[in-house]
Amino acid sequence: MNEHLPGAGASLSDPDTPHTVSVKADKPDDFVRAFAPAPGLAGRLVSLAAFAAAGHPGVCRLPVSLRIVLESLLRNCDGRKITLDHVRELAGWQPNAARTREIPFLPARIVLQDFTGVPLLCDLAAMRSVAARFGRDPGIVEPLVPVDLVVDHSVQVDAYASDKALDLNMRLEFQRNAERYRFIKWGTQAFAGFRVVPPGLGIVHQVNLETLARGVLHRPDLPAGSHNAGSAARGDLYFPDTLVGTDSHTTMINALAVVGWGVGGIEAEAGMLGQPLYFLTPDVVGVHLHGRLRAGVTATDLVLRVTELLRAAKVVGKFVEFFGEGAASLAIPDRATLANMAPEYGATMGFFPPDQETVRYLAATGRSEVEVAAFAAYWSAQGLFGMPQAGDIDYSATIDLDLSSVTPAVAGPKRPQDRIELAAMAQRFAEVFAPPAGLGKVGASASERDRVEMADHARFATDPAAASANDAAGVIDNGSVLIAAITSCTNTSNPGVMLAAGLLAQKAVARGLRVPATVKTSLAPGSRVVSEYLRAAGLLQPLAALGFDVVAYGCTTCIGNSGPLDLALEAAISARELVCAAVLSGNRNFEARIHPALKANYLMSPPLVVAFALAGRVDIDLTSSPLGHDAQGTPVYLAELWPSAEEIAALMRHALDPALYRRLYADFAAGNPLWNAIPGGSGALYDWSGGSSEAATMEDAPPVQASTYIAEPPYFADFGLEPEAAEELAGLRALALFGDSVTTDHISPAGSIKADSPAGLWLQARGVAVGDFNSYGSRRGHHEVMMRGTFANVRLRNLMLPLQADGTPLLGGQTLLQPDGVQMSIFDAAIRYQARNVPTIIFAGAEYGTGSSRDWAAKGTRLLGVRAVVAQSFERIHRGNLVGMGVLPLQFMDGDSIASLGIVGDEEFALLGLTDEVIPQQRVTLGIRRPDGAQRRVPLRLRIDTPVEVDYLRHGGILPYVMRELLAH
Repeated sequence: MNEHLPGAGASLSDPDTPHTVSVKADKPDDFVRAFAPAPGLAGRLVSLAAFAAAGHPGVCRLPVSLRIVLESLLRNCDGRKITLDHVRELAGWQPNAARTREIPFLPARIVLQDFTGVPLLCDLAAMRSVAARFGRDPGIVEPLVPVDLVVDHSVQVDAYASDKALDLNMRLEFQRNAERYRFIKWGTQAFAGFRVVPPGLGIVHQVNLETLARGVLHRPDLPAGSHNAGSAARGDLYFPDTLVGTDSHTTMINALAVVGWGVGGIEAEAGMLGQPLYFLTPDVVGVHLHGRLRAGVTATDLVLRVTELLRAAKVVGKFVEFFGEGAASLAIPDRATLANMAPEYGATMGFFPPDQETVRYLAATGRSEVEVAAFAAYWSAQGLFGMPQAGDIDYSATIDLDLSSVTPAVAGPKRPQDRIELAAMAQRFAEVFAPPAGLGKVGASASERDRVEMADHARFATDPAAASANDAAGVIDNGSVLIAAITSCTNTSNPGVMLAAGLLAQKAVARGLRVPATVKTSLAPGSRVVSEYLRAAGLLQPLAALGFDVVAYGCTTCIGNSGPLDLALEAAISARELVCAAVLSGNRNFEARIHPALKANYLMSPPLVVAFALAGRVDIDLTSSPLGHDAQGTPVYLAELWPSAEEIAALMRHALDPALYRRLYADFAAGNPLWNAIPGGSGALYDWSGGSSEAATMEDAPPVQASTYIAEPPYFADFGLEPEAAEELAGLRALALFGDSVTTDHISPAGSIKADSPAGLWLQARGVAVGDFNSYGSRRGHHEVMMRGTFANVRLRNLMLPLQADGTPLLGGQTLLQPDGVQMSIFDAAIRYQARNVPTIIFAGAEYGTGSSRDWAAKGTRLLGVRAVVAQSFERIHRGNLVGMGVLPLQFMDGDSIASLGIVGDEEFALLGLTDEVIPQQRVTLGIRRPDGAQRRVPLRLRIDTPVEVDYLRHGGILPYVMRELLAH
C-alpha cells in the first residue's frame, strides 16, 4: 500500500494525488486508506476514490446512495457471496440500462419492531430446535450483525383525554403482552448482539433517528478477505451506517444519509444469519428540489405533494435521491418526513446525501463530539460531503419540484397518494361518498345529512361541561370526525409541526374552543423527547385541554391500534350506515386500517388534526368556513389560529437540546418498572411446551396450558437435509380473485379479533375470553391464530362472490369452495382444500401487496396452502416475502388480466414449465380448464428475480435454505 496518506477531512476524489493505486489492483484491501476521524484519532476506510482511480472513473458520477452500496460490496467482498464481479457490475451502473443483475447487500445492522420481531424470534428459536434435533449445537443459529428490537406496536388507545391515559394504557399493554415480553426477554439472553428497546420509549423509526443510528460505524477488523494484517495498527475501519428493518418505514433513516429500507421478517433473519440480501440493480430517480416552502406550508404538505408526484411517476422499486438547494434548505426532521413515506410513493428509499445539516442534527440530538467529527471527516474523505446540485450526478430520471408551489393539503379517504387541496375538502368528500354507492364510493349520502342525536351527550365528554361547549357535541352524521390522532411515525419526529400543533391548540383554548365530545382524541409521540420539549415550551397543557393528552409512546392509530369507539357510536354508524371519519398525522389510511367502523380516513399535519378535531367534521372548507365559535358566538377561522414561522422558531430551542437526548437515552430500562418486573428466562433453547422458558426449570410447577401467544412455527415439520425436487403444479383451485391495490392490510391479520371469526372461535375453544383476545399483532408469534386471520379483512373483496341483492359487492374474507360452490370463510375453504390434497392459487390485479412489510401476509398465504399468486404487478417487499416463503409470484403478460381471460374462480389451473432448472423471470404457462371442458394456455412471467431467489424456491423458502446451509458446515 502507498504510505502517503491524507489527513482528516482531506478529499480522496482527485485521481492525481499520490495515494492512488494501480489500475491493476484487484483485492478489496488495495483500496483501504488511512484518515483521521477526529483530532488525534487514527482510522481507515475503503476508499471509493481509490477504486475509481483504479479504472472505474464512472463511480464519481454515480448517485450517492449507490456509492454507499458500492462501498459495502468492496468492504465485504470475500470472493464467495460477494465477488469482484458484483463490485464491477455496480461500478459500471448505467442510468437507463436493463435491470437484470442482482446486488448482494450486507447491512451493518438490523432494526425490528415487535410485531415482526416476535415471529422472527420464534423462527430463530425454531431453527435452534431443528439444530438440536439434528444433534448440532443450537448456537450455530446466531445473529451475525447487531440487532435492535424496539417494542412499539403493542400499545392500544383504550384510555384517552385524561392525564392518566398514558399510565392506564401502558398497564393494559403489559397485562395483555406479558407472555410475549417474557419471550422477548428470553431472546436477549439467548442471542448475542440482540438488544431490546422496551415499551414506553418510542417508535422504532424515531428512536432509530434520534439515537440508534450513528451515521458512521467502526470496528477493529479488516475488510472481508483481507490479508494485510499489518494495517491493523492504523486504527479502526470506518464505514457507513447501513441497515434493513422489518417495517417499510425504516426509510425514515435515509434523512441521515443512512442507506436502509424495509424488508420482511424472513429477509431480516436471513441477513441476521449472514446471508446477503439480494435485489435487482435499481434505477435511481433524482428529485431536484428548489425554492423554499411558503409560510403556513408544512413538511406534511410537502410529503403529500411528493407522494402524489412520485406515485404518478411510477418509482416503485426504485431508489429516490433528493438533491438541489431546496433539499439542502430542509432541516433533518423535514427530510425524515419525506424519507419516511418512501413506501407510500413506492420507492425502495427516499435518500438524502450527507451535508452540514446532517452534522448539526447529530450534534443537536446528543451524539458525542468524536462521533460527529468522524461523520464529517469520513464523508469528506470519501468526497461525498455536501448536497449535490443539478448536473453533478447521472440519474435514471430527474423530477423537478419547486417547493414554493406546495400548498396545504390532506390525503384520503383510503390511499396516501390521493392528495386533496385543503380548500377542496368539502367538495371531494361529497364527490366520493355521494349516492348511489358503487365501486370506489362507500356508504351513504352526505347530502342526506343523516344526524344521530346521542341521548346522553356527557357520556362522550371527558368534562361534562364540554358537552355544551360546541354545537356538534353528541351529534354525529356523515362527515363527522370520530378519531383525531396526532400519531407517531411520519410527523412526530418533526418538532416544527408538533410545535405548530401545540401553538394552534394554545390559541384555540384561549378563544374558548373545545373539541366535540364524540371525537376520540389522542397524542402518541414518537419518543419521550417530544413530550419533554412540548412541556418545556408550555404546549403540552393546551393540547391536553383539547383532549390531546399523551396516550402512549408507540405506534397507535396509524397501525390500527386506535382502540374501541363507544359502543353507542358504533351502533349509530351501523344502523344509519354513516360515513364517519378519522383524521391522523400518520402515513397509512388504507380501508379498515384505522378502525373497522370508519370508512373515511385522512392523513394530514398535526396542526390540521387539531383543526379538524375542533371542527368535528371533514366535509368543511377550513380556508373559508369557521372551525368553531368562541364563548361570545364569534366565528373562529383557521387562519386566526395558525402559528407563524417566527412563533415556531422561537420555541425550537427546546427541541434541539443535546442534554435532553443524552438523558432520555442513557439507559433504555431506567425508569421502566413494568419492563424490569418481567422475568427473562434462561437457556439457549426455548421451551415451547408452555410458552415460558422458565416453567420447565421450576420444581413442582403446575401443568401449564399451551400458549396462545407463542408456538413453534411449523415450517420445519417435514424438514430434511435435502430439498425436494421441483414439480409442475396441476389441479390448482382458485382460493380468491382480487382486484387492484390489495394491500398487506387486506391480507395480513391486523387489528382486533372478532368473536365469530375463525381466530376468535379457535381462541374461545382454548378458554380465552373475548375480552382477553388482544389483537392479531400481539399474537403474531402463534401461527394457529395468524393463519385463521389471513385474508379476513372486513373490507376485502373476493371477485368470485356474486353481488348482493342490492347490487353491492359482498365484503369480507369469504370465498366459494370448488367444485361445490359453497360460500365459506377463506380459512375454512383453505383447510378443506388441504384435506383433499388440492393446491390453491390466488389471482389479483395491479399493485398486489402494497402496504406495510408484514411477513405474515406471506406466511399466512403459505400456511393456507397457496402455492402461487398471479397478479398484474407486485409491491416489492411482498413479492420478496412470497418467494421467501416458497410461494410462486407470477405476473400476467401482454395485458392479460383476470377479466380479459374470463377467470371467474370455478376453473382448474396448472402451472407448466417449472423444473429444477428455473431461471429468473422465465416464462411459465398457465393452463386453464373450465367446467365445460374448454381449455386455454397463457404465458406468465415468473417473478423470481435473482439467482438466489431460485435457491430459496428450490429449498421451499429462505428459512429451510439457511438452515440447510448451517447444518452443512
